[in-house]
Amino acid sequence: MASTSNQPGTARDAAADSSHPFRTGWTAFAAILMIFGGAMAIFQGIAAIAKDDVFVTTSNYVFRFNLTGWGWIHLILGIVIVLAGCALFTGAAWARAVGIVLAGLGALANFVWLPHYPLWSIVLIALDIFIIWALCASGWERERV
Repeated sequence: MASTSNQPGTARDAAADSSHPFRTGWTAFAAILMIFGGAMAIFQGIAAIAKDDVFVTTSNYVFRFNLTGWGWIHLILGIVIVLAGCALFTGAAWARAVGIVLAGLGALANFVWLPHYPLWSIVLIALDIFIIWALCASGWERERV
């Protein structure tokens, strides 16, 4: 008869190990979305810094800021979000917490960016909210199982 032994290093042990970073897959998915969203924020920042007349601003908006300044904010925030997304692949708990905070900051920055590029801002806000959900959901699922 064939016996099923639990030898260390098998694929079954990796799936059963609670410290495995991608047990549910939501962490990996959030990391990929963070890298994509951060790259889009970098491109958004470069476009705002390189040429101010690319974006059109509405005249009656509460948040009136210099477009070049917002370009630098998006560029720096995008770089940090990409780095945090890469750090999520290690499975570190600090990367999850930092990812949640940075996704919140990204959503806030895109909310203020609404008068410059409304459709793109709404898409990135939805992406950031989904990242926050994915990072929070994967931690709960890990502890329930």
